[in-house]
Amino acid sequence: MTQIRFNATHLLASFVSIVALVLAPTAHAEGLQDISKLVKQGQHARALEQVDKFLATKPKDAQGRFLKGIVLTEMNKPSEAIAVFTKLTEDYPELPEPYNNLAVIYAQQKQYDKAQQALEMAIRTHPSYATAHENLGDIYARLASQAYDKALQLDSSNSSAQNKLALIRDLMSTSGRPGKATKPIGNARPVETVKIAEAPKAAAAPIAAEPAKVVEAPKPAPAQASGDDKAEVAEAVKRWAAAWSSKDMKAYLEAYASDFKTPGGESRSAWSAGRKKRIVKPGSIDVSYDNLRITINGDTATASFRQHYKSSNFKTSGNKVLQMGKRDGKWMIVQERVGN
Repeated sequence: MTQIRFNATHLLASFVSIVALVLAPTAHAEGLQDISKLVKQGQHARALEQVDKFLATKPKDAQGRFLKGIVLTEMNKPSEAIAVFTKLTEDYPELPEPYNNLAVIYAQQKQYDKAQQALEMAIRTHPSYATAHENLGDIYARLASQAYDKALQLDSSNSSAQNKLALIRDLMSTSGRPGKATKPIGNARPVETVKIAEAPKAAAAPIAAEPAKVVEAPKPAPAQASGDDKAEVAEAVKRWAAAWSSKDMKAYLEAYASDFKTPGGESRSAWSAGRKKRIVKPGSIDVSYDNLRITINGDTATASFRQHYKSSNFKTSGNKVLQMGKRDGKWMIVQERVGN
């Protein structure tokens, strides 16, 4: 999904590229691609006309609605764009991109508190969303600059505030690369900027030269990855996806270890409540995967695969990595990551 990025130099960067839709080559996808081309060519009025026609027949389509938000942003209609992206966050709270684009518009309007809140929601939804993390850093820099300015207004002789303000301004003046769209991440996403590459294979551990040693009484060999371990991890992943698809929240949450690293360090109860809200909402869900790769290292494992998410409104695919650990003889999820 395309995001309009901002950085420490100027918090709203120009529109960079139009999305490539993650759909089969159907009339639906081709129609949105044609509209995207119009936006890229600067034909915004025509693009808005076409996307409105598209949404007249598919008013709930997430791809079309997001694209309309982009068109309105490009046409300098922030209020209308905010309305579109806000409604998307309500209907699809699992998507981080609408939150990110809301933050960009708020930053342009110098509403940095609102931008911060939107970015924190994007990160809570997908903690691996690098775009939102960087944009949030830029917001913090802008807020820090305002705070130091205020401190100096109250006490112009405050040398500490002067030094800090100079440091912030130097950072903002030297990190002025142009904004760019990056890969979105997450379980369910209507559009992406580029196709996500297959998950890389786990790098082999380096083999050290074995030093000469005297013969000793044999010691128990360290635990080695066995076919049974891999089969158990594969079965755990299968149960997790099945519980998600069937909206069996008890089985779904039991797939996560008690020491699971929740997104953004929020409490386990808050994370569980958020997942339940997203999963049990009306409509069917189908979660499947392929290209499962499993590596075992003692009582820890990494399962990487290509995840496919489909609901009644949209479908998407993306890479996912589950870090797993053996807890009381069962393989459970201790951390999860989406994207490359």
